[in-house]
Amino acid sequence: MDRKQADRYPSDAVAVPDDRPERSGERALGDFAFTPAMARLALLAPAIAILVTVLALGLLELIGAITHLVYTGTLATSITTPDTSKLGAWSIFVPVVGGLIVGAMAKLGSERIRGHGIPEAMETILLRGSRMEPRLAVLKPLSSAVSIGMGGPFGAEGPIIVTGGAVGSIVGQLMHLTAAERRCLLVGGAAAGMTAVFGTPLASVLLAVELLLFEWRPRSIVPVALAACTAEVTREALVRAGLLHAAPLFPVTATAASGGMRVAAGAVVVGVAGGALAWAMTKCVYGAEDLFGRLPLHWAWWPAIGGLVVGVGGLLDPRVLGVGYETIGAELAGRLALGALVSLLLVKLVVWSVALGSNTSGGILAPLLMLGAALGAVLGAVLPGADTGTWALLGMAAAMAGVMRSPFTSIVFALELTHDVNALLPLTIVCTIAYLVSVATLKRSILTEKIARRGFHVSREYEVDPLHALLVRDVMSAVTAEYEPLRHEPVIAQAGETLRQAADRMLASGYSVLPVFENGDPPRLVGVVRQADLLKAHERVLVEERVRERPLRPARRLEPTPEAVP
Repeated sequence: MDRKQADRYPSDAVAVPDDRPERSGERALGDFAFTPAMARLALLAPAIAILVTVLALGLLELIGAITHLVYTGTLATSITTPDTSKLGAWSIFVPVVGGLIVGAMAKLGSERIRGHGIPEAMETILLRGSRMEPRLAVLKPLSSAVSIGMGGPFGAEGPIIVTGGAVGSIVGQLMHLTAAERRCLLVGGAAAGMTAVFGTPLASVLLAVELLLFEWRPRSIVPVALAACTAEVTREALVRAGLLHAAPLFPVTATAASGGMRVAAGAVVVGVAGGALAWAMTKCVYGAEDLFGRLPLHWAWWPAIGGLVVGVGGLLDPRVLGVGYETIGAELAGRLALGALVSLLLVKLVVWSVALGSNTSGGILAPLLMLGAALGAVLGAVLPGADTGTWALLGMAAAMAGVMRSPFTSIVFALELTHDVNALLPLTIVCTIAYLVSVATLKRSILTEKIARRGFHVSREYEVDPLHALLVRDVMSAVTAEYEPLRHEPVIAQAGETLRQAADRMLASGYSVLPVFENGDPPRLVGVVRQADLLKAHERVLVEERVRERPLRPARRLEPTPEAVP
């Protein structure tokens, strides 16, 4: 085990036996694997979701309480845009004080509370064996409540996702689960947190799939879906009990968008603009972070400096402060004039980029929704075929697809907000185009760029592993004299099992060559499979990716190599 592996799997980790059933041939192989552990995860996920939902809604209440207390001196917990009228010019220093508090919490408590949260969750999953420190479940929501409540131009979703993930990870550690099983509970907690905020369970599941799971298996999909559904049920129960306001986060009327040519053509324009906005937001954030990195100051002071810029921006346009849910609702309802939309777009982009670049604590989802809706509404002033609110909705979805590179999440998120199936076609167009522009113009998203700057690479492209598709008999070599002693080795491969199973057995046993047996009475030695043989599985992938053929010619077929036939 090398150093990176040792960092990922600490010395107190205990190997868990593989409880997958033995499979003797290709007919025993299934599309998906089921293990008893799946039932345990399916039972734990709803319990975690209930706790996360309560914590998430509690965080929103805390943000509202801080906002009212600091800006108006009143006691209330409703989420609102900070009112700077009472403080006047003194309101500039409110975000500065908030930045000082967050910087102190990060320095004295945990540096991992810095940033908007999702990159940290991805890093935990990929590099830390899905282990989150318990203190993150406390420090992250508290630091975010202070930052956002004192005017920070962020959403609460990123911190809530991290908090939910921390709860799931902690439960997984207490239950003595594997890293893969902890990941399922971590992501389930994150999906529950997003559902608790927006009331969009399906979009939350898709966000988990597109951003955090890094796999498509029943083992992970089932607990995540159960967690999101449980969070929505809990949320509705709290509404019925009078503990949560019944109104949606930002009310949206049906868009009445159709699939007409004018709307479709306009959707292409909005999609391109959404992709360009994603490029601008990413460049601005990390450009600001680079500037902060050149300051001769400890990073704990950066949030206070960023807070000063936020305070000035709040004097220019108070709507850029705080979570901005009211403003997003106004944009989607078409209640903002063109001048107000342009001001909001420019000022919000600047203050949000600088604040996030200072590595204070806060989420990116609400800001990108606000910016995208503003962009769509501005374009709606010249685009025909729909009202301003419809174009704001399309711009919001395009920005989400471009910035987070999660097109399916963005489409469903907008649909769950409006319940308007007529908007499906233009939403698909804008999200696909924005996703294309983002991928074409940026090597990494705003989420993965943070991880890349820490020296790691994240690939978000998914494809079928050829080791799962080919069987051992497809690549095995003939038995020669040098391999005859292997006949009596205790570790073997079956001719009808997948190469992935054989590769896992090689890794677990330390053998680089396994004898291959065919089922029978007695079993018959039919060949050997070497580590080098496993690379043959990638030959098909290389041919499909690199070989260009003229049309109407027979397709090249991969045949077993001569030595594979005993």
